[in-house]
Amino acid sequence: MAADAAPDRIGIVCDGQRWSYEALLAGARGAAELIRQSGCEHVALLDESSEAAVIALFGAALAGVPYVPLNYRLADPDLAALLERITPALIVGDTQRVTRLCSAPGNVVLPRAEFVKAALDASADATTEGDAGEGIAIQLFTSGTTAAPKAAILRHSNLVSYILGTVEFASAAEDDAALVSVPPYHIAGIAALLSSIYALRRILLLPAFDPGAWLDLAAGEQASNAFLVPTMLSRVIAAMDAGNRPELTLRAIAYGGGKMPLELIQRALELFPDTGFTNAYGLTETSSTIALLGPDEHREAHAADDPAARARLASVGRPLPTVEIEIRDEDGKPLPVGERGEIYVRGEQVSGEYRERSALDAEGWFPTRDAGWIDEEGYLFLAGRADDVIVRGGENISPGEIEDVLLGHPAVADVAAVAIPSLEWGEAVGVMISVRPGHPRPSEEELKALVRDRLRSSRVPEKILFADALPYNEMGKLLRREIKKHFA
Repeated sequence: MAADAAPDRIGIVCDGQRWSYEALLAGARGAAELIRQSGCEHVALLDESSEAAVIALFGAALAGVPYVPLNYRLADPDLAALLERITPALIVGDTQRVTRLCSAPGNVVLPRAEFVKAALDASADATTEGDAGEGIAIQLFTSGTTAAPKAAILRHSNLVSYILGTVEFASAAEDDAALVSVPPYHIAGIAALLSSIYALRRILLLPAFDPGAWLDLAAGEQASNAFLVPTMLSRVIAAMDAGNRPELTLRAIAYGGGKMPLELIQRALELFPDTGFTNAYGLTETSSTIALLGPDEHREAHAADDPAARARLASVGRPLPTVEIEIRDEDGKPLPVGERGEIYVRGEQVSGEYRERSALDAEGWFPTRDAGWIDEEGYLFLAGRADDVIVRGGENISPGEIEDVLLGHPAVADVAAVAIPSLEWGEAVGVMISVRPGHPRPSEEELKALVRDRLRSSRVPEKILFADALPYNEMGKLLRREIKKHFA
């Protein structure tokens, strides 16, 4: 559709090269022919973002084969295990690593440049149409922050439903440009590509995130839109506060993929007074965004005097019109407004499906395993993972309530509460803390007293560890399993 509407419009800018929508479509058609000839059952990408990701994504769709972008940052044993699960595959990217890790027959491995050239040179049928809707479009391995990665399935119908429900076709002006710096193996990266292509926006790909490179690309290409995870936004703000302040034309910045600290978004609103911020909450299994806190809501909450209205700056907004969200208890029963429970979601864009099984219930609801609550105005607040609940002597304790209290201490920069083994209670509260630069380390007794005074004795940490920084993955998700290892 993009190539038909504006064949000469630039679709991708990467490493100084420009690709029109017409050229990208020709590459996708050629890639589809390569995929068919290979006889492979998956198309995998083991590489940073580039035009190859777009050509492989749409080429796989035309060939009716699942597209599987892989996390190139994984340790060798973890990556080898994923490669075994998708053999035989046409794999684009790090050929040496694939050859070293996976000796299974049937794989076809091509470097990025060789794949793109072969796709453009291939003799392809321009009349070939893609899947009707129910075939598998994308297989994404979940990040495995709490367990081994699951193979999440997104069908064409899920992705099309998300795009049609959130983007107007050809709505971007010719000078609109979206800066995409999230990796290609994350649902946010895929959603950014699909939505920008449908809008006919120029996509500025930053293969490896660096705050200085991000600011240079945003200024040099006059980016109008960008998507960042909180850790990326934090580094951009730190670079700007350190004096790197090029002239930017950003009209909109969306963020998501991890918890956004309240003080960080407040600082961002000060640094970018003319930019509209959007908090986008979604999951791999929901084809990206299911709830949004829009620009006007950011400004209203930031300027509000009413504590309840101001608190909504820490929410993820309201559900999209095309999805339903409920908060349920441990028995799966809906909870009233204001009560914490597990977030369930339902809608056409929601897959809730894995290679191994479907997680949808009989009525089509997907249990996200995220904990949260909804206020009286319909705003959704997150409270960590439901799996992270600490069960102390039969009492359920949310890590988030302890973390929020401790973050109120002026010396605490970051904090995570986790379940640790306890002979007396079964589980107890363990807390890992990083201290702000320039602040003395607070005593354990001081921190325990703060929790005891604000909550109650059952929430008081049994053990406290200090660290220079807490462990996060590249998308800004806290790795609680790594923190638990320290206590073990």
